[in-house]
Amino acid sequence: MIKSLGVFILVVLAAACSSEQRSASAPPAASSRAAAPAAAPAASRPRIVALGDSLTAGLGLEPTQAYPALLQKRLDAAGLSYEVVNAGVSGDTSAGGLRRIDWALDGDVKVLIVALGGNDALRGLPVEQLEQNLTAIVERADARKIKVILAGMEAPPNYGAAYTAAFRQTYRDVAAEHGAVLIPFLLEGVAGLPEMNQGDGIHPTAAGAEKLAETVWSALRPIVKPND
Repeated sequence: MIKSLGVFILVVLAAACSSEQRSASAPPAASSRAAAPAAAPAASRPRIVALGDSLTAGLGLEPTQAYPALLQKRLDAAGLSYEVVNAGVSGDTSAGGLRRIDWALDGDVKVLIVALGGNDALRGLPVEQLEQNLTAIVERADARKIKVILAGMEAPPNYGAAYTAAFRQTYRDVAAEHGAVLIPFLLEGVAGLPEMNQGDGIHPTAAGAEKLAETVWSALRPIVKPND
């Protein structure tokens, strides 16, 4: 896994600039509308919100292939009455997620999935900022008694072993401090595998998104209840 992760990260770094330029060229609202499934009317089921970047938005995939939509299928099949809201915006950092958190938590939200930080790592942003942003996001959810699943990401090796280790540890620290459910690495079983990634080496294929959904579902299923 370490070797394949290293390959994945190098490919990501090679393609990151063009990917971020594409994201930056489009207004955030338009990007969100293009990538995320349409939200259901307000007076509907309790919500599970997936707050993230392009991995959550499902860049390069049909909206129904993004992992939040696949979580919806699993919930429906299990007879669990929740609405999954895809709040993924391509190119978003943890700071961007924090700016959107109040909007994301609007309505009857029961669970928040936080899948942010990949773009922080690609830009080499300070780990302290990542920790502050993730902490603020989780605290906003805690204040509303919303359960949180925190999905970790990995930093590229270019910034040194100390940065990589601190980046990884941040997710563990924030989850432990606030009682969030931790997914150590969102892209486990996807990173570095050509058959699981699109041509840019960054974004999962439909098969890769299925693996992401499986990973998140393993954390989500134990905390959702019928008629919650």
